[in-house]
Amino acid sequence: MFTKKTFSHKLTPLALSVATAFSGQVFAQDNDANIEVIKVTADFRNQELLTLPASATIIDAKQIEDEGNQHFEDVLNSIANFNWSGGSSRPRYFQIRGVGEQEDYQGAPNSSVGYVIDDIDLSGLGMVSSMYDLQQVEVLRGPQGTRYGANALAGLIYLKSNDPEAEREHGAEVSFGDDNLRTFSGYSTGAINKSETLLYRATIQQHDQDGFRDNTYLGRSDTNKRDEFTGRIKLRWLATDDLTADLTVLHADFDNGYDAWTLDNNGFKTNTDQPGVDNQKTTGTSLKLNYTGFEKFNLTSITSYASTDHQHAYDGDWANPDYWASRNCGTAEAPEACEYDYLWDKKGDRRTISQEFRFSSNENGRIFADSTDWLVGVYAMNLKEDNDLYSEYNTWPDEVMQSKYNATNYAVFAQLDSNLGNGYNLSTGLRLERRNSEYSDTNGDAFKPSESMWGGHIALSKKLSNQHSTYVRVARGYKAGGFNMSLPAELADKKEFDTEILYNYEIGLKSFWLNNDLSTNLSVFYMDRQDQQVSASQQDPEKPQRFILFTENAGSSKNYGAELDAKWQATDNLEFYASIGYLEATYGDYIYKDKYGSPVDLSGRELAHSPKFTNSLGTTYRADNGIFVNLHTSGKSKFFYSDSNDSQSKGYQILNARVGYEADGWGVYLWGRNLFDKKYGVRGFYFGNEPDLGWADKQYIRYGDPRSVGVTANIKF
Repeated sequence: MFTKKTFSHKLTPLALSVATAFSGQVFAQDNDANIEVIKVTADFRNQELLTLPASATIIDAKQIEDEGNQHFEDVLNSIANFNWSGGSSRPRYFQIRGVGEQEDYQGAPNSSVGYVIDDIDLSGLGMVSSMYDLQQVEVLRGPQGTRYGANALAGLIYLKSNDPEAEREHGAEVSFGDDNLRTFSGYSTGAINKSETLLYRATIQQHDQDGFRDNTYLGRSDTNKRDEFTGRIKLRWLATDDLTADLTVLHADFDNGYDAWTLDNNGFKTNTDQPGVDNQKTTGTSLKLNYTGFEKFNLTSITSYASTDHQHAYDGDWANPDYWASRNCGTAEAPEACEYDYLWDKKGDRRTISQEFRFSSNENGRIFADSTDWLVGVYAMNLKEDNDLYSEYNTWPDEVMQSKYNATNYAVFAQLDSNLGNGYNLSTGLRLERRNSEYSDTNGDAFKPSESMWGGHIALSKKLSNQHSTYVRVARGYKAGGFNMSLPAELADKKEFDTEILYNYEIGLKSFWLNNDLSTNLSVFYMDRQDQQVSASQQDPEKPQRFILFTENAGSSKNYGAELDAKWQATDNLEFYASIGYLEATYGDYIYKDKYGSPVDLSGRELAHSPKFTNSLGTTYRADNGIFVNLHTSGKSKFFYSDSNDSQSKGYQILNARVGYEADGWGVYLWGRNLFDKKYGVRGFYFGNEPDLGWADKQYIRYGDPRSVGVTANIKF
């Protein structure tokens, strides 16, 4: 945690005309010295980020620790062209390059952005993502059609925790701050047996916080609380010289509140009588076996299982009986007290199990005159989810439904990586996937869709020198079609929607400058979305407490843009890092109908949660005498909150700081987040929710966390 990195290299000048490059963070040294590299563990072959022919960002443990990031939510703004939807207590719905979900109030799981923690697939769940004792965060942009298939149309988020080590080491960390923040963390690693063939690593964290909301009606400050426990055990068994087994067991229990909305948009003083909850309890395990004893190939087996119970509930009227009784729902001549009391509650039970086998060539198994590495594999996953939805309007049951969903995916995949000579490399991949699913609910809807899909990639890369490389990549991704439930008769034609296909065209350049102390990574992309899936909603004019939610295809759309990441080790003590994203993400031809049946044309409008600009700039200074300073600012331009209306956020910029003192094995820090107390929106709705106003449409905004300050101390021994 307290190591300093020193860079001393020779500069190789090169005139570059390629105006493209790749997003990530890489470190290298000259040919006469050891090379420090970062590997992409989500890739089939754990390829070095420097040579990966794709756009990826890796945030390593040093940046996570320097910034004092506690949760994945704290890391999000460091990733170019990345956004999230704040409709939950912690980020669960993500958008990469303008593609992704904003919510999932009902229906079958069908994610556009993959989310994996140590080979445990939690796509569509997110949330349980502590940053403590993490090796790195990996974000792969663009469709991952070869590696991950249907759940990674837009890209993949992969969280890799630290592995067990033979040398015994322990650590602990405590944090205290305003908003009644208390965080206690610890880890331990070492060898279990004398021969050091069985290693362990155990990590725990308990995070508590009131949640920055004061409920003035109940007189409480914890109705939006965060009560989050994460525990992880990893075992590594070096069974033989040829066989290694890695077992991960993860348990997370997030018992959070959800009381984030206000009728007057003040943001932080709520008035509800039935504060909501946002709970997720996940137990997952993965077993990865690597066998290298065959003559020409290696065998990798990955088995994973995850069990998740989740609940999301909220007070839909955002107030209380006394408030509504004081409002006039009659006329000036004949006043009448309002009656409005609404509760929405959804419980879910999800189980996933998956198995992957892949065979990859070793040095003896290369084909085509020893020029090409090959890989083939098979994959199967079963996902089951039962949901129990209950809502109550003015003491009467409103929407009540129990549903069951079962989906099984089968896939075969292959990849070839060829050295063409003269610094050229060609990577090609193909994945064939079959999904069989079944859905039924107590409202009488039943579906059994099945479909076959395919995706893949072709990428040509060129090493221009030891300091510069470039690539061109074309990838095809897919997202399964599906169905909509509980639709009224007038929307009967929207019962089902088609598969979405995404073609991603990308060129990139990765460079080192200034004696390799400065790395720059630039990517330029163009995305062609066909049969784009759009989440639509209509407020029921006859029952304004209800919303009709459905997904439909919106024809084609085009997204394009660029990402630039840079990292500069200015001196032995001073480091700068930055990311900039530019995105143009718009609809093709898309017309929807509002709640009164009037057509609304969104053709050419920007997609929801797709800010045109994202930025992040940080610096870390470590003095030889132990003084530590980190400053980090990030922000984004305005964006539309929804695909069903034109309400927008405002652009914002926030500043975080962390200063402290570090000694041999311990450190103490004073930190502040959002130091200028910027008020910024992370989710918005535009609908009628006030009967005294005649249910007139109005914009409501949920805001991000205000300024917070605290102190952290840690120790290693």
